[in-house]
Amino acid sequence: MSVTVRVPPVFRTMTAGQSTVSVEGATVAEVLANLDAAHPGFRAKLLDDEGNLVRYVNVFVDDDDVRFMQGLDTAVPAGVTVSIMQAVAGGA
Repeated sequence: MSVTVRVPPVFRTMTAGQSTVSVEGATVAEVLANLDAAHPGFRAKLLDDEGNLVRYVNVFVDDDDVRFMQGLDTAVPAGVTVSIMQAVAGGA
């Protein structure tokens, strides 16, 4: 099943400048693996050495943060949007 992945500006060098790409996958893990297969370099930016999401990147299935769902095992229904976003920190 095909899903749309939103790519933040910082990672668009890996997608030839595209802000969205389509990949296959039934779970977030499969989507990210297929994203890396189609556009090499994503795995190193999104996952740590143990295969977990790095803490400075958030992944959403539609509007739901996968960290509050089943993580990388979160189901990704056909037609949804998976958004990759850099975490924002700081303040005054």
